[in-house]
Amino acid sequence: MLILFNKPYGVICQFSKHDAYPTLKDYIAIPEVYPAGRLDTDSEGLLILTDDGKLQHQIAHPMHKEIKTYWAQVEGVPSDEDLMPLRKGVDLGDFVTKAAQVMLIKEPEILWPRVPPIRERKAIPTSWLQIKISEGKNRQVRRMTAKIGYPTLRLIRYSIGSYTLDDIPLGTWKKI
Repeated sequence: MLILFNKPYGVICQFSKHDAYPTLKDYIAIPEVYPAGRLDTDSEGLLILTDDGKLQHQIAHPMHKEIKTYWAQVEGVPSDEDLMPLRKGVDLGDFVTKAAQVMLIKEPEILWPRVPPIRERKAIPTSWLQIKISEGKNRQVRRMTAKIGYPTLRLIRYSIGSYTLDDIPLGTWKKI
């Protein structure tokens, strides 16, 4: 069984109860499914869950190189030159990222309002990046954009491999 879930901001990727935040159990009432990978509490978007351990490992493990597409709203408007380090691989201290596919995009049309809204500064514009990576280490996209001077304000995972958020409203899931 495969479940595609559009995870809202502030939801923890676990089924056990948490005192401060909602968890997957508050949204998905299917026994014996587990997330294939994670999304930080402050990230939104596609999460795949399954009851198949081998499939879970295949989707989540970087060795299998599933391309993940993220939409990152960043502070400022990076130039093509600013994005070059991400396209070559950037040293984050504990590891060097693999080359990412990165481009400036318009705000995605399928976006939903974020609750709470991101912080906005009148003097600093924001822009959207589409970032495709095959890794997915802890807070990697946020660390990558911060490293080049454009901190991520909002992060949405749009796709994992061929699976996308298309036709999955926020906080809902569909069975594949």
